[in-house]
Amino acid sequence: MLMARPLRSVLYIPASKPRALEKARTLPVDAIIFDLEDAVSVEEKEGARATLSEALAEDGYGARMKIVRINGLDTDWGAADAKAALAIAPDAILLPKVNMPEDLDALAATTGDIPLWAMMETPMGMLNAPAIAAHPKLQGMVMGTNDLAKELQTRFRPDRLPLHTGLGLCLLAAKAHGLAIVDGVYNAFKDAEGLAIECEQGRDMGFDGKTLIHPAQVEVTNAAFSPTEAEIDLARRQIAAFDEVEASGQGVAVVDGRIVENLHVATARETLAKAEAIEALLAE
Repeated sequence: MLMARPLRSVLYIPASKPRALEKARTLPVDAIIFDLEDAVSVEEKEGARATLSEALAEDGYGARMKIVRINGLDTDWGAADAKAALAIAPDAILLPKVNMPEDLDALAATTGDIPLWAMMETPMGMLNAPAIAAHPKLQGMVMGTNDLAKELQTRFRPDRLPLHTGLGLCLLAAKAHGLAIVDGVYNAFKDAEGLAIECEQGRDMGFDGKTLIHPAQVEVTNAAFSPTEAEIDLARRQIAAFDEVEASGQGVAVVDGRIVENLHVATARETLAKAEAIEALLAE
């Protein structure tokens, strides 16, 4: 797996807003998407690059992963954004509306060895998810569920049933290639209960975390995508039981009336590793 760091909460921050860039230094998020695209008006596009460059030069973001989302290369701003991002040298550059791996080739021609992330938000992107995920420079995917819903002409449903095919295709592609993948945003930022339900769904599906549009969503999201105390306790007991049986060479490991096999132990070790990574992040 390429994803060796927690990505529970991934907050969009407008690159044109100095106050928002300053506040982000204090928020308990695992990653920040510094946005030059949707969160920045046309009039502010040019100035946003300079504002972001200054903020990231000052740094102060600690262990938070720093991702810069540029405008599409087919826009008036994309090429200049890519050059600015190269100079900034963030942890990753996020390209919107990736339809095919050639879109990433075009960006990599400018950004070189900087890891790339892909916004997955179009029907073509869903159909090409396996080829996109196989790109050698790609390390993560972000679901753009608002744009995807628009393109699919769906109705809103709390269970997100119209989006399940696209979410599943991208999850399969990301997991097959060891990529990080984070879920789309929850628009009703004052609805903590609805956010918690959607976070639980995304966690159960296999997402590493969720993108956020407001700091008020961070606490709920971090909790949802962190291993619970019960999960940590079970993981420890599964590993101990399996190790004991392996050492004795007799019988099968059983915990809480369930057989524990190699695959369960592997999952248990991943649970503990994630919990330890979160603890390390909180300590920094």
